[in-house]
Amino acid sequence: MSLKYDYIIAGSGLSGLSLLYRLLFDKDLQEKKILVVDSAIKTQNDRTWCFWEKENGPFESLVCHQWKTLQFFSPQVSKEFEMKDYRYKMIQSGDFYSFVLDFASRFKNVTFLNEQIEEIFEEGDKASVKTGAGTYTADFVFNSTGLFHPQLTEQNTLLQHFLGWYIETEESKFDPLVGTLMDFTLAQTHGTTFMYVLPTSERKALVEFTLFTERLLPEKEYEEALSLYIQEKLGISKYTISHTEFGVIPMSLAKFSPHIGKNKRIINIGTAGGYTKPSTGYTFQFVQKHIGQIVYQLKHHESPVVSPSFREQMFQWYDRTLLDVLLTKSLSGEQIFSSLFKQVEPERILAFLANESGFWEEFKIRNSVPQFPFVFSGIKQLIGLGKK
Repeated sequence: MSLKYDYIIAGSGLSGLSLLYRLLFDKDLQEKKILVVDSAIKTQNDRTWCFWEKENGPFESLVCHQWKTLQFFSPQVSKEFEMKDYRYKMIQSGDFYSFVLDFASRFKNVTFLNEQIEEIFEEGDKASVKTGAGTYTADFVFNSTGLFHPQLTEQNTLLQHFLGWYIETEESKFDPLVGTLMDFTLAQTHGTTFMYVLPTSERKALVEFTLFTERLLPEKEYEEALSLYIQEKLGISKYTISHTEFGVIPMSLAKFSPHIGKNKRIINIGTAGGYTKPSTGYTFQFVQKHIGQIVYQLKHHESPVVSPSFREQMFQWYDRTLLDVLLTKSLSGEQIFSSLFKQVEPERILAFLANESGFWEEFKIRNSVPQFPFVFSGIKQLIGLGKK
């Protein structure tokens, strides 16, 4: 027997729970019958989301710290800059899960099922999710699982992988008003390699070792890199590690489908829908923008399939071009970002990476990096986008 809902959310991570919250927050949609299916309830504080934005976002109350001043370091560039428009914000996933689940518990029209998803398929003007316990049907299924991921290979994908340590020192060692966005003063042996340092108090900070490479490293290498950096670059010998987090984010030229099926009843969201930015791995803000558009279209009785605007397609081309340059090793990540931060106002770079820049800013950014590798990759990716 198939149980019917208005919406099924397959996967209860960032994108699934963001959609659930935005649906329930909207007075025109909050009475819809919603099913959330995942093999486990998200409760652990398993990751940290950092992002920059100008205004207050839908989860502003969950921002645990933010920075107005950031730093960038490389062998060629040392820069500290105060932002006028943006703030760099941090949200803990544990706070996010708890907040959304508590909010959803007030609605009797929301059902959570902890079951392993085996299949998602379209049937006419409906879509269904099949688990080991049964089949559930809805007008739309919003999928954030990996069931429809394209093939990711070392030829089309870099992995952004990182190990972060939340450390606490015995003495005051940090300025909580200043965060280090990227520190490239590390060996670039494996590929693009840098550190984040995000202090939340004078004695506490997240220090994160991040790489963009084709393959992961042995666990010991991440730990050794962090230990060495904390001791030699930060000058800290005594500290405790209160929390660790490890993550892998695909940065891919592979084409993630926005929907599945000819009737467009299965909508891919989050990374599954291509909303992890290919050139940087940033996801949080791009998910929120996409979810906001989905909710707007549902509210106005339109299909929840979001068609990218011309400007969004332009940014897709920029992303793919930059990623292709990195994949082909035409330039290193350290060379690219050093050129950008040396010649362009940093906040304009952030606007560009947030898909919020203007044409003149983009012109200056394009002219701040070595031209030939980007022209070659840009033509190649333009031809690739035309084959969609």
